[in-house]
Amino acid sequence: MWPAVGSGMRSPGDPAHPRKGTMIQILLYLWALALSAYSVSLLLTSNFNMGNLMVWVITAASWVTAIWHRGLYAWVRDTLAGRVALLLCLAAVLVLAGVLTFISVKAYSDPPTGQEKIVVVLGAGLRKDRPSKLLRYRLDKAYEYAVAHPDTILVTAGGQGRDEWVPEGQAMRDYLIEKGLPPDRVLAETRSTSTEENFAFAKQVLEQNGFDPDGPIVYVTNAFHCYRAGEYARMAGFEEAHALPAGISLQSVPTCYLREAMAVLYYWVFRSSRSGFMQSMVGLLSLNKRFFYR
Repeated sequence: MWPAVGSGMRSPGDPAHPRKGTMIQILLYLWALALSAYSVSLLLTSNFNMGNLMVWVITAASWVTAIWHRGLYAWVRDTLAGRVALLLCLAAVLVLAGVLTFISVKAYSDPPTGQEKIVVVLGAGLRKDRPSKLLRYRLDKAYEYAVAHPDTILVTAGGQGRDEWVPEGQAMRDYLIEKGLPPDRVLAETRSTSTEENFAFAKQVLEQNGFDPDGPIVYVTNAFHCYRAGEYARMAGFEEAHALPAGISLQSVPTCYLREAMAVLYYWVFRSSRSGFMQSMVGLLSLNKRFFYR
């Protein structure tokens, strides 16, 4: 028989039911523990960035949910504020999922034709004077393309960060030459501090060296970054820019895609990395870069 209304008995579907509540709590704790282990690995193996920060915030929220899930359930069930908060969280998740799907699909929607003569390789950080793991994925992909298309000229783009011993563009050029590309096929752009500047300054380098920047180009970056990079390429005057997506390590997938989703949303609002509040935010995040550098 069903319990009488107001009898105070709990139905098996209620999270407060002892057996179901225990199972939910176990699953929540396991999820929080898994995220904690991943967060620690990020702290030990990668630089401090917005993607890592987002993972740490999600980890903290998971622990709060695991420890106080019964109270949170009652708050959502019994109060208007709780229901509004739940709806806002669900809306944020749906928006995030939509953006992640969008950038994942766009990465492979405009491949090179094989007729391009210019390849722009975008920087992604150094470890002292050597390319980071993320950057090596880009450089190795660019090298493969250059070997298959021996009439191309490459431009490695990236300035020098505060913890980097040399400009990224120079270290990237050295890496490609060490792999076997002739020095006269690789130009280095060494002043840029953003994707937007990568393209603008790469175009100047091409013009200064007597190359026509108005034809079709290939740009090389990691798959998660291709959509926004293509938008900045066109803003810089590269009317026909085709993406050559490079991979990333499995460990980097959550942080890179979360960070890029936020960057895409920011781009859709401000259309430039040089406007809006991000300039001050970048400065704030850079304060701890030396401490978190590995």
